[in-house]
Amino acid sequence: MTDAIVSTDTPVFLVGGGTVDKQAFLSGLALCQTLVAADGGADTVLEFDHMPDAVIGDMDSLSLAARRMIPDHRIHQIAEQDSTDFEKCLATIDAPLILGVGFLGARADHMLAAMNALTCQTAKRCVLIGAEDVIFAAPPELALDLPDGCRVSLFPMTQVTGRSAGLHWPIDGITFSPCGRVGTSNRATGPVQLTFDMPGMAIILPRARLEQALQGLAQAPGWPPVP
Repeated sequence: MTDAIVSTDTPVFLVGGGTVDKQAFLSGLALCQTLVAADGGADTVLEFDHMPDAVIGDMDSLSLAARRMIPDHRIHQIAEQDSTDFEKCLATIDAPLILGVGFLGARADHMLAAMNALTCQTAKRCVLIGAEDVIFAAPPELALDLPDGCRVSLFPMTQVTGRSAGLHWPIDGITFSPCGRVGTSNRATGPVQLTFDMPGMAIILPRARLEQALQGLAQAPGWPPVP
């Protein structure tokens, strides 16, 4: 599952099957030229009076009504069950940035699976937008122009070490891991600089800081390709 279904040099807006408020939908759509739905996310796209450019997934949650409304050539079924619809989308979208909604929220298992995929697929740059937060995988180096007191949570999906400047509780010398030390509810003292020694850290910011997250990621280096 390596061939691109969607290939573009501009950001892609990806809508999942979870809860999506209309303001988040319209905000994300305004930043992207291509609209993709992950399986049942197509129902949400149609509900908001838009047509997806592509629907990707195993199609086990796409409603019959949505399937009838969407042209066949826009529906791309990937039947295998070893990956989630979100993983299928990450693997088959070739774009400089993916903005995703409908992957965080009501279903904890779906949210954890999305965070796992987010931090494992290091070649893809993706930001997930939820009701309260934006979440993305940390690049090797990241500068965030944040105000004093802004919440900055760091959640490791594997063992990770790094360094920081501009955090109330510096992370230097700390080994983070899912079953050990995590970085919930740290906060900025002003602009933040983060450096990580390996991939696997999820960064969680307030949703109101989406613009700063996108600015920081646009200037950040990527991880070296996995051999």
